[in-house]
Parts: sequence; C-alpha cells; structure tokens
Amino acid sequence: MASEFDLIARYFKRPVPPGLLGGGDDCALFSLPPGMQVATSTDMLLESRHFFSDVDPYKLGVKTLAVNLSDLAAMGATPLGCLLGLALPSFDEPWIKAFAEGFYSLCDQYACPLIGGDTTRSQQGIALSVTVFGAVNPAHAMRRSAARVGDDIWVSGQLGAADISCSMMLGQLPMDDALLAATRNALELPVPRLALGSMLASHVHAAIDVSDGLVQDLGHILKASACGAELQLPWLPIAPALKGLSPERQRQAALAGGDLYELCWTAPTHAREAILKIGQTLGVAVTRIGSIHATPGLVVRDANGLALTDLPIGFDHFRT
Repeated sequence: MASEFDLIARYFKRPVPPGLLGGGDDCALFSLPPGMQVATSTDMLLESRHFFSDVDPYKLGVKTLAVNLSDLAAMGATPLGCLLGLALPSFDEPWIKAFAEGFYSLCDQYACPLIGGDTTRSQQGIALSVTVFGAVNPAHAMRRSAARVGDDIWVSGQLGAADISCSMMLGQLPMDDALLAATRNALELPVPRLALGSMLASHVHAAIDVSDGLVQDLGHILKASACGAELQLPWLPIAPALKGLSPERQRQAALAGGDLYELCWTAPTHAREAILKIGQTLGVAVTRIGSIHATPGLVVRDANGLALTDLPIGFDHFRT
C-alpha cells in the first residue's frame, strides 16, 4: 500500500518557478516584489458540508483552489503561491489523481504554484484546506472598510445559479434535469475574478467576494465602512437559467444564494465608464446594482420603488 510520502511525491510534488522554494523543506520560501505587501487567505472545505460525497474529484480540485483565489481577487492581489492541507479517510488513488489534476489545472491557469502543505488520514470524510499568498499594492488594496457615501455598488457575473443547483441536489427544490445542467457548473466550477480584481483596484473603494450571499456579504462592507446602502432589485443580474422559477425564488437565490465567488464592490460615480470598459475588455459582465448611503442598514427596492421586507439571510455555518 502506498505511503503518505508516496502520495505526495506522486501527485503533489511538481517543480516550482525559479526564485521559489517549494515542497520538500520545512517551509516554503518566496520573494515579494518591491513596494508590495503580502495578501493571504485560508478556506476550508468539508465533505457533506461544502461539497457532496459523489462530487467529481477533478471539479473539486478546481473549486478548492478557486474559492481561495477569489479572496485574492477581492483584494486586487496577484497570486504568488498556495499551500494545500488534505485529510482523507482512505487512499483512493484514482480519486486523488483526478483531484490533483483539477487543482493543478488552476495552479497553472492563474500562475499560483503549490509550494507546500500537509496530508493526513481522517476518521470520517474528506477535509480540505488551502492557504493562498498574493502580492498587492497597499495603495490599491480593496478593503471592506473603504466604501464612501455616494458610491455606486457593482457586482460581477450572474446571481443565483449556484444556489438553485445546490437546492435541487439537497432536495429543497424539485429536481429538474435541464435546470440542473444549466446551473451545476456555477456551483462546482466557480471562476475566480483575478484579472477583474486587478484591473478594478485603482478605480474601486471597497470590495468583497460573494461566497455567503449578496445581502450578507455586502453587509460586511456596510458594517466595516459604517454606512448603509440601497439595492435596486430590477437591476440585479439574475442568471437567465432561473427565469422559469417564481419571482420569489429568483429573488431568494439572487439576494441570499452563496457559492457565487463573484465580486461585489463600491466605486465613485465618475468611475462608471472605466468599470464598464474593464468588463468589456475581459468579457465579464459588470452590473451597477445600487448605491451607498449615510443611513445605516440595507434597503432593497422593487420595481415600484417599495422597500422589501424580511430580506433573506445568507449562509452561516452555525445556523444552517
């Protein structure tokens, strides 16, 4: 039977770019470009909590790194490298091989080499943890605490598809094979908006990636910046695949659905043209959805200008 070190050597040890010291020593070493600061973030994914047991391991490998790269994107950072922690209940070589291929596909795509990590055996289920490191110009780092009254609020991509896919797979919505096919990649293969975050950084005041729902994550910006906001429900870029669902379910998915990993940001009104041009250049939809106000709290207005009551709540690990 293969040992832990066989597993590492076979699937998780590849050459790293010059100037980096990767796996094989007690620590990894990397340099920081002059004038830049380190941006770092960690996320965990647990079987049956963050992914289904029958998930495609290649797709899981992609998502495991993508959700961390999304944090770098929200800060406007450029990837430098990553660490992977992997706990497995057994040595399933085909599964590990496919997972590693998916993980490395994103390492290669976004120039984020795997430079170390840890493996162990779990008593039950798969546990994954990734730490990413990036470089960011501190003058342009997009902090949650920098929103200003009068700013526009923007979001990238489309809203709601991942939530609908997850809800069907959990049995919370009736299964619709066509709808699942149209939404499943949004859940299992999120796209980190690194190029978008980098290009927005000099135009944006505050930003966050939407992992736990638009209302909840925008709320983090509002709290950190001591301000409030209004969103316009008709402006939300709801995924077209959801058009057959009731307006109420679409609204729930768009406002509270998690696993998006799109960016939400605030920017001054004079940056509108520049932001639209960036989106056009990258082929990424960017949509203005509201504005920042001095009065605390979040108001969402419908097509008639009426404020919605009982706004949906996003994901909370200890509530749901």
